[in-house]
Amino acid sequence: MSQAQELQAQGLKLFQQQDYEASTRAFGQAQEAYEAEGQRDMAAEMQTNIGLVHRALGENQQALDMMQEALHTFQELGDAKRTAMVFGNMGGVYAALHDREQAYNCYRQAADLFEEIGEKKLYGETLVAMGDLQVRDGKVMAGAATYEVGLENLDKLSPSQKIIKGLLGIRNKLGGG
Repeated sequence: MSQAQELQAQGLKLFQQQDYEASTRAFGQAQEAYEAEGQRDMAAEMQTNIGLVHRALGENQQALDMMQEALHTFQELGDAKRTAMVFGNMGGVYAALHDREQAYNCYRQAADLFEEIGEKKLYGETLVAMGDLQVRDGKVMAGAATYEVGLENLDKLSPSQKIIKGLLGIRNKLGGG
């Protein structure tokens, strides 16, 4: 395992332990090590991880700044999957900032890319997040429809998702959908 990989693993462990300050340091060191190795994609992944730490701390603008830098790198490299993943993460940050329009925009771009590259599970998860946002935004029927399409693309549902899918099925049988 390279030094960069060890630092990345350390950062993940610290993040899971909610030691965010130390996690940020480890991810930053991993980013520098990956850059020194010429691995721009992994360096950008560390930027995304640092952005997720900022998001966990409620530092949403810092999270967006880090994620946007990573997004540009992934777009330059033509890495559609990681581009979509960053868009999805940014959607969550914009939702936390109550910027619904940007949140929808990011989720839509993520979902479109995931669908384009055949990432069915990630496509479904993104639509579920978008449907949840629509429901919280008062767009109940649109949100339910988006959520339902998302659930159809997931293989393993949580207990609450199974209940919602069942309720949506009942609604459809009754002609409500």
